[in-house]
Amino acid sequence: MKNENLYPQVTMELADKREALAPEIMEIWNNFSKTVFKEGALPEKTKQLIAVAVAHVTQCPYCIRSHTKQAIRKGASKEEIMEAICVAAEMRAGGAYAHANIALDEMEK
Repeated sequence: MKNENLYPQVTMELADKREALAPEIMEIWNNFSKTVFKEGALPEKTKQLIAVAVAHVTQCPYCIRSHTKQAIRKGASKEEIMEAICVAAEMRAGGAYAHANIALDEMEK
C-alpha cells in the first residue's frame, strides 16, 4: 500500500520555495552536492552506489529514489545496487550487534 501523503511529491515549486527561504545556503548546498558527485578519485558510479547505501541507512525515501536512478544512469547494475543496499543493512545491524558490548558491560556492574 502506498501512502501518497506521507512524503510530498518533489516539484520545482517546492524547490523554488526552499531556495527562496535560504538562497545563499541553497546555492552553497547545490555546489557542494555537484562537486561531491563529480568524477574524482572514485568513479561517479561508485559514488552513487555509496549514496544508495547511505540513503538506506538514513532512510531517506527521496535520496533512495534519486540516487538509485543516478546509479543506474552511471552504469550500475541492479545486482550492484542490491549488494550496496545489503552492505548498508549489514553495517546498520552490525552497529547494534557491536554495541551489545555496552549492555554486557553494564550488566556486569
